Amino acid sequence: MTLETTRLILRPWNESDAESLYKYASDPTVGPAAGWPPHTSVENSREIIRDVLSAPETYAVIDRETGCAIGSIGLMIGGASNIGLSETEGEIGYWIGVPYWGQGLIPEAVSKMLHYAFEDLQLEKVWCGYFDGNDKSRRVQEKCGFEYQYTMENVHCSMLNELRTEHLTCLTREKWLCRHLG
Repeated sequence: MTLETTRLILRPWNESDAESLYKYASDPTVGPAAGWPPHTSVENSREIIRDVLSAPETYAVIDRETGCAIGSIGLMIGGASNIGLSETEGEIGYWIGVPYWGQGLIPEAVSKMLHYAFEDLQLEKVWCGYFDGNDKSRRVQEKCGFEYQYTMENVHCSMLNELRTEHLTCLTREKWLCRHLG
């Protein structure tokens, strides 16, 4: 499955994306904010493509101009999410390389994924979360129509082996339709 926007292509990850993935995922300001450690080598990135980014509904965010992977976006449906969702709900997660921050690319990708989630997959709700202090992620969620639901304290962030505060937001299909049809 490939999804396209004006500036982006969202497509499954390939092992050939490892160098580009490493270029952006090795930056220490990217992964830890999202709950994962910086990548340590191209081979580490290749392993992560095989073991993590090969999950269903996980896509490389490709810059149309360069054809390079510059970030990632995924939709975890029902039990694939770690926040206990029904099969009619999903959780969206995303990140993008630092050189692409502040250009509206992730909101563009999230909007496309929401369209896919609500129109094609017929999900009823899509959830999203951000760790305390990750204001960039919070702003993406606000721009895309997500509304704050609740905060969880002492969430174990296993990949970094630390406890964090996580804020959860949600967008219902009904509210998404109102935003797009109203």
